[in-house]
Formats: sequence, C-alpha cells, structure tokens
Amino acid sequence: MNLKFSVLASGSSGNAIYVATEKQRILVDAGLSGKAMDELFKKIDCCPSDLDAILVTHEHSDHIKGVGILARKYNIPIFANEKTWHAMDTALGNIPLEQKFIFNMEETKVFGDIDIESFGVSHDAAEPMFYVFHHEGKKLSVITDTGYVSDRMKGTIRESDVYIFESNHDMNMLRMGKYPWSVKRRILSDVGHVSNEDAGLALAEVIGTKPTRVYLAHLSKDNNMKDLAHLTVKQTLAEQGFEVGDDLKLYDTDPAKPTELLTV
Repeated sequence: MNLKFSVLASGSSGNAIYVATEKQRILVDAGLSGKAMDELFKKIDCCPSDLDAILVTHEHSDHIKGVGILARKYNIPIFANEKTWHAMDTALGNIPLEQKFIFNMEETKVFGDIDIESFGVSHDAAEPMFYVFHHEGKKLSVITDTGYVSDRMKGTIRESDVYIFESNHDMNMLRMGKYPWSVKRRILSDVGHVSNEDAGLALAEVIGTKPTRVYLAHLSKDNNMKDLAHLTVKQTLAEQGFEVGDDLKLYDTDPAKPTELLTV
C-alpha cells in the first residue's frame, strides 16, 4: 500500500485530512463534531477506530472541534506542540495523559513507515504549524491557515507530489463583502489567510517538474467560490508558466464531502 489520502472536510466550518499507508493511519485535525467525523470516514470506507494518531495544527475550533471526542471514543493518541496543547487543553475536555504527545515545530517524527515533518506558519494562533508526509519517495504537503507563504515554508514544501494548499478568499469579494473592517483586516494580514491569487503565486514557486496534484483548501464560505478559486489559481499559474493539464492537476475540496481516497 502506497501513501493514500483524502481531504475529509475543508473550509470555514471544519477541517480534517486523512493520510494512510499499509502500517499507519493518520488524521490531521478534526474540526467537525464527532458524529460528522464518523460519517466522513464512512464515505471513504474507513473507520476512525483504525487511526494511529491525530496531529493538530492549531487550536482554532474549525480544526479541533472533534479531536477530544474522537480521541476518547477510539483511544487515539493526540500530537501537538506545547503552546497549542496549552491553548486547546480545556476545549478538548478530559484527555488521559497517556494519549497526550508533544510534536515540536520544525521536527521530523517517524510514525511507522511515514516520516512526518512539521513546520511553522503565520497565523493568529498560539504556535500554528502544518505537516509534510514522506513515504517511499513520495511527498504530501499540507499548508492552510497562514497569512503568507514565506521562503522558509516554500523550501519545506517544494517539489511535493501532492499539495493541500490554502486558497481562502477572493480579494474583491472580501473587500466588498459584509464582514466588518476589523475582520477583513485580520484576514488580509500576515497572520490571516492566503488569497486565491497569492496561492497561485506561491504554488508557482514550489511546483517541480514531476506530476503534481494540488487541492485548493480552506475556502471561505462568504468570500470565495470553488469555480472562482479554481479559475484564479489556474490563471495565475499559467501566467507564471505552469499549465494545468496532464502533469499538473487542480482539485476542489468541500466542507462536508470528502475527496476520493487516492494513492500518491
């Protein structure tokens, strides 16, 4: 069994990503209710009771809502850095000490046959970080919830086979939308979220020459649309010399419907 994955849910209302090999089954975040998480797993013919670990990116509710519920119900270890643990501990409810583990930023941990590398991002959380999965020469990078993509981040995720990449908002929709200016300023800031255009520009700097799949993730329900995000990223990549086609594929994600469970 090669590296497999599904974006179970992605968006403002909740986020969860499943990554699996023959020996390991990992969940990145669980930002929906326990019941909703169970239903998402059923849709890809998998079971959360088989999970070996839950990796947490940061403490915002759309990433941790179901973490404590799943961990208690299925006796799953939880991994996060110390600052994130401190920020989310109360929200998770009672978690036995033997299920709590530290995963430091800028660290690589071995989970069976997967090497998982953590890296910091720029977001208004205690110590937000995301993950790169390495397995048998394949590389899957997850990066959402960041106000910008730094050169350091680009270096970490460069030349991945799969990107689960933030494309949060359309700039014009956000500026003209109903949000108060304080919220708009937060989203547009260096600790907010990446826009469609900025996602395309950042992707153009990290995509290599091998076949690559890009999943546009964490779309705002109020300030974006799937078609708009897809078109903007596609056009921006084309302007940078990258044509979406056979070797570069662009996929959508959904807040309530998992992507197909695919092999990298």
